[in-house]
Amino acid sequence: MTVKRVSLITAAIGAAFAIAGCQEAPPPAAPAKPPSVPVAEVIVRSVTPFAEFTGALTAVQRVELRPRVGGYIQDVSVPEGGMVEKGHGLFNIDPRALQATLNAATARLREAQAAALLAQAEHARAEQLFAQKVIARDRLDTATAALHAGKAQVDAAKAAQDAAQLDLGFARVTAPISGRVGQTLVTAGNYVTSGVTPLTTIVAVDPLHVYFDVDERTYLRSLATGRGKAGAPGAQSAKVMVALLTDTTYARPGRVDFLANTVDRGTGTVRVRAVVANPDGQLTPGLFAKVKLETGAPQSQVLVADQSIGTDQGRRYVLVVDKDEMTQYRPVELGPVVDGLRVIAQGLQPGERIVVKGLVRPGMQVTPQPAAVDGTPVAALPGSGAAQ
Repeated sequence: MTVKRVSLITAAIGAAFAIAGCQEAPPPAAPAKPPSVPVAEVIVRSVTPFAEFTGALTAVQRVELRPRVGGYIQDVSVPEGGMVEKGHGLFNIDPRALQATLNAATARLREAQAAALLAQAEHARAEQLFAQKVIARDRLDTATAALHAGKAQVDAAKAAQDAAQLDLGFARVTAPISGRVGQTLVTAGNYVTSGVTPLTTIVAVDPLHVYFDVDERTYLRSLATGRGKAGAPGAQSAKVMVALLTDTTYARPGRVDFLANTVDRGTGTVRVRAVVANPDGQLTPGLFAKVKLETGAPQSQVLVADQSIGTDQGRRYVLVVDKDEMTQYRPVELGPVVDGLRVIAQGLQPGERIVVKGLVRPGMQVTPQPAAVDGTPVAALPGSGAAQ
């Protein structure tokens, strides 16, 4: 090999090493950042224990209106489906025949009063003549009997006049209660029979009754206390909240005012009645209603959003975030829903943080993002541990 060729090879190798020396080694790969998930601290709130039932609304008062006197309907002024006050006129029956009956009764009263005055005068004269021994005792007795008979006839005539006066007043049919009036069943020109022909119906709408059936366990635990003691506060002091089937919250307070005196052995339930105010008139007798019955004193409870709860082969669980930002599997026992949040009867403690939502598995490292219990982002939550 010539010296020139060796020099060229040496120069090429040196250039290669020089080029390799100019390139730096790649930096090590940065570890992946843990996924960000919304994390919220559980809510602790005083919650009154309750049980939910389905009931039916009924009117406290309901009247099927019928006439008290017979006659032909003269005019009708029923605001069908509207509200009426007690004493509001609804029907008028032709009063002319009733007025004639009253006039005749008044005439008979005057006749009886005149006869009574005559009997009183004859009795006075008979007493004087008997005192003078002009007439016998039987004449005085006859005059006394006529006097008493005259007074009785006056009383009878006065009673007949009062009855005729009442019948004339009944020719104007009025609402006996305040409430919502129904459909008109008789129109003008038709003949109605006293106490027989239905005219319309009226139902009271404020307050209303709601009837529902409670199981024996609830009855014994919450309603039976103090029932057998006269004047003692017991079932009648139990509070309820009522909502329609389409309502999302219970916004109408009420109270229990009646318990059935027996248990239905066919269903194992006790019929309960509560009274609920209806000032806006939205509740209507006959509607189904949801009833929430208070069953005890308020207790401190842990609440979370339903979306935070997972299902694992029929078991319910949540993912708790510990102080090391690791997720932990935590089985929980669910309670009722209160104001849109789920009560956790067992499994969580106050101050613990849970994953609100997200694709997270137990044992994962996460980056907590402060959120409210419903997942709404917030600036920060106490104990969230999020970097500021």
